[in-house]
Amino acid sequence: MTGGLYTGLFLFSFLVVCESEPTHAGPERMGESHGETRPIHLTSNWAFQLVNDSLAFSRADSFCRGQFSSLPNLNQSEEREGVKELLQQTQLHSPIWVQNPSKEANKPVALSKQYSQFSALSFSKDSRDGFVRVNTSFPALPSVTVCVRVQWDPEWNEVSTIFSYAAAVFTNEFQLRGQVDMQGRILLAVIIHGKHLPYKASFPNDGAWHHICVMWHRSSGHWAIYVDGERKDTGSDTDTSRDIYADGILILGQDQDSFGGNFTEPFFGNITDLHVWNMTLERRHVLALNACSSIAEEELFGWNLNQLIIHPAVKEMQVLLFCPVVPQQMELQGCKMLQGWTDQLPLLGLTDCSNPLPFICRSSKERYLKMKQMSESQSSQPSAFMNHLMKLSNKSQAVLGQQPPELSNLAQASVLLDVSVQALEDTQEEGLQPTDMVSLIQLLSLAADVPTQPPTDATNQSQENVQELSQHFISVADSIISENNALKWQAIKEVVNGPMDVVKSIDRMVTNLSPRLMGETDHLTVSSPNIKLEVQQQRLQEGSKGLSFCGPETEKHTDIDCISIPHQKIQDLHNNGFHRLTLVNTWYGSLRPLFNPEENITMVPTVTDGSQRYLGTVLGSSVISTTVLGDDQLVSTAVRFQLQHRVQNPIGTVYDPVCAFWDFELAPEAGGWWNTKGCEVVSKQYGHTVCYCNHTTNFALLLQVYEAQRSPENEKALQVLTFIGCGVSLCGLLFTFILFIAVGVPKSDRTTVHKNLIVALGIAELLLMCSDWASADETTCFVVTALLHLFFMASFSWMLVEGLLLWSKVVSVNISEDRRMKLYHIIGWGLPVVIVGVTLAASVDEYKADGHCWLNVKNDTIWAFVGPVVFVLAVNAVVLCRVVMVTVSSARRRAKMLSPSSASKMQTFDLTWAVTRPVLILLPVLGLTWLCGVLVHLSVVVAYVFIALNAFQGLYIFLVYAVYNSEVRNAIKRIKEKRKALSFTNCSQPTSFLPSQRAPITSWGRGALTPSSPETSETSGPPSSTSTSLVIMNESFRKESFVTFSLKSTSGNQVVQLTGYKPSGC
Repeated sequence: MTGGLYTGLFLFSFLVVCESEPTHAGPERMGESHGETRPIHLTSNWAFQLVNDSLAFSRADSFCRGQFSSLPNLNQSEEREGVKELLQQTQLHSPIWVQNPSKEANKPVALSKQYSQFSALSFSKDSRDGFVRVNTSFPALPSVTVCVRVQWDPEWNEVSTIFSYAAAVFTNEFQLRGQVDMQGRILLAVIIHGKHLPYKASFPNDGAWHHICVMWHRSSGHWAIYVDGERKDTGSDTDTSRDIYADGILILGQDQDSFGGNFTEPFFGNITDLHVWNMTLERRHVLALNACSSIAEEELFGWNLNQLIIHPAVKEMQVLLFCPVVPQQMELQGCKMLQGWTDQLPLLGLTDCSNPLPFICRSSKERYLKMKQMSESQSSQPSAFMNHLMKLSNKSQAVLGQQPPELSNLAQASVLLDVSVQALEDTQEEGLQPTDMVSLIQLLSLAADVPTQPPTDATNQSQENVQELSQHFISVADSIISENNALKWQAIKEVVNGPMDVVKSIDRMVTNLSPRLMGETDHLTVSSPNIKLEVQQQRLQEGSKGLSFCGPETEKHTDIDCISIPHQKIQDLHNNGFHRLTLVNTWYGSLRPLFNPEENITMVPTVTDGSQRYLGTVLGSSVISTTVLGDDQLVSTAVRFQLQHRVQNPIGTVYDPVCAFWDFELAPEAGGWWNTKGCEVVSKQYGHTVCYCNHTTNFALLLQVYEAQRSPENEKALQVLTFIGCGVSLCGLLFTFILFIAVGVPKSDRTTVHKNLIVALGIAELLLMCSDWASADETTCFVVTALLHLFFMASFSWMLVEGLLLWSKVVSVNISEDRRMKLYHIIGWGLPVVIVGVTLAASVDEYKADGHCWLNVKNDTIWAFVGPVVFVLAVNAVVLCRVVMVTVSSARRRAKMLSPSSASKMQTFDLTWAVTRPVLILLPVLGLTWLCGVLVHLSVVVAYVFIALNAFQGLYIFLVYAVYNSEVRNAIKRIKEKRKALSFTNCSQPTSFLPSQRAPITSWGRGALTPSSPETSETSGPPSSTSTSLVIMNESFRKESFVTFSLKSTSGNQVVQLTGYKPSGC
């Protein structure tokens, strides 16, 4: 490879700068590829580049990704017009690749989606005679494909025959054999027309199931062996003079030295899923079969135990096989291509993803113009790094636009990375320029997608070379994400999505190379100043331990940044049929300064009380990642990690950690964004936090930044004030309830509602006072939280009832009192029970807050309290306004009745009192003082006002509805009069007195007076005088007491004499 190619690989595809600005009328010739120019077409928002190098879909997608662009998806009209215009101007009529809508191909999937059950045959070492005959008649075969799943016995090291096809005239017609080499691999060889081809294709002797396909085509003599969907060996040096003979016998597990007999070289292990076709399958068909999917091509034989003749030594069994359907979904269904246009609409189709096609890379116009500007700068004034790179490449000047669309093998990538590391070391003092960083990021993206094994070359790179490549890869990546480049990242943000692009390239590289990296070792560590990479591998068995990884140790802290897979999750992988587990972990220590500190991470604040004011969210820790490969397939499992972060500083800034991960699919055009789905905080310690996430990816701690609104002294004072206020309030509520019961306040719907409100609010205040002690026990705290929720909701429900009752007095409501009270009880007690019950059922695991006995404010649980409270306050605010309006209206009518001289003065006084009086009376029972809670975060003064108004709510109710309540005062006055009446001690002499107008009279009786009565002697006189006597039974006296009064006419005037008697027993 020439030095010019080394240099060209660092330069953009948009490098050769035109002297004129591109227009919409025609394409602009920008980069060159193997001597051919790459046309560019610009629209108002997009730049489209045509790449005529035909590549497979994955390689085309990788190339566009390396240019910070993507394949077009043709969803927008502007995109369709841009692509159509470019194709017309370049007169390209062949199909081109377009973006697949599915993003599932690169994502690990749940284990439940990856397994299928098969009937299998077990060839035990207890007998060398076991075999299985396929009971099918075979025609002459000009082409043939045989696919089978094999589980090799790890303890068997001799040559074995997986299947053999023999004809009557020639026994070794078609055969697949295997043997174990010195490195513990299973080497495969095929025999065609008696010619034994070399043992070359291989798979590890790991006891796992492997899918093998062998195919041959007469016309070309081409043959191939696929293992687990990958072509491992191929050739064309076979006899093409004839077909494979017809009417042969296909035997599993034995070599036929004669037609249907003389078995030798037995196979020991398990076999399942055998299929035979009289054609050669395409690669996409092999991928589909490997992923347990069916294909449409008609077969000669499909796996069916009923069509097999099974020797008694061979046993039937059921197995659960790993089927990576979702990771290969794109390849199975084919990849999308643009075939042409019909009525101005794109004509799309599917084709084999391995077919080479030209393609178009799409990027934003803004990104294109920025890259053009940077390329002009690099061309006119190369940086120190680029100059040194050209010197190492033996070139006197930069050769622009010589970038090939891909790196074809690991050797090319290794050489380029090696040259880059040398140039970085030699120019360490000068440092990297923004254009250098973009070039290196492109190199990493290309190197990460290098095929680990070329299709036509089965030779393996040595483990040392692969490890050296990975070390150089990490060194280049480390130089890019160094903290020294923080400001330079801001200069390239219009081109590169951000430092997570480098992380993504590292993930792809390690996942791609892990089988090579771990070929001869179970543990590998690659370290640099800012990155630590570790790859661990273990065979899964019963009792396998969990795996963990920690970042580099520091002077003050050891193993502070760690991630691990729980033991139970490892065991689940084993139970699901995995045999080998590869764990790839990476720690990034310098990413935090690279994110723009002025760019706030949009996130809902988790702390919503008034003690702190939310300022924003920032990245607050290192980034740590894990990738899990089960039998070299991406799998997703739960992880637990611990990261160090900043703590509260002296100036009053509070950091609340949130567990998060970088989601590359959340905002694809921007390269992804932080997400918290599936992650939760396990524990918070001083300076570090432990998290649990139900998937694998790149994790970090986000810090939600708050400004402390209150000093510790104010917090303590507010707590004490709350406790005292609740105590005084509870006493006030208790005295009010006792007064309502003891003094005999007349029963009414209003007093009933008052009593229920007092009970609910009193219990809530009592629970609130006890909540601090209950927080010591988790179960008790949960119960107290539920009861607090219930009784505070009941308090507000009865406040709502108070408002509804008041409305019914102000606005006529035609509902009977009995029906109305039933409705009030349903609202007051039934509604809170429903709300609390539904909340517990929906979020029992996230119901209670951490550290104290109240609802969790970090999720939507708190809205089960806030939502109803806001509704109640809104309704009661409307009720209060209506009451004030009615009161003001009445005051105005009274004012108009006053004399003209004092009307103006009295009107002002009455209006003021009309507004103030109902507000003062109704505030405590309508709960409107809780509106201050909305403003608590504004000032500590508002917090004191809020506590004073609500903590002393019970005392306020006692004063307004007990001490100054006319009904209560009248009841007390009646009690006093009763006691005064009972205090009379004169039992022998009648006492004359005037009856009180307030004394209730229950019955009046008229009767004749006896001679012995005092009234008889006093009223007897002349016949002309008349006397009337009435007997009065009065409740103010005892039952045996009575009162009489006489009416006598004296000189035309009536005189009323009231005489009271008491028995002598008083």
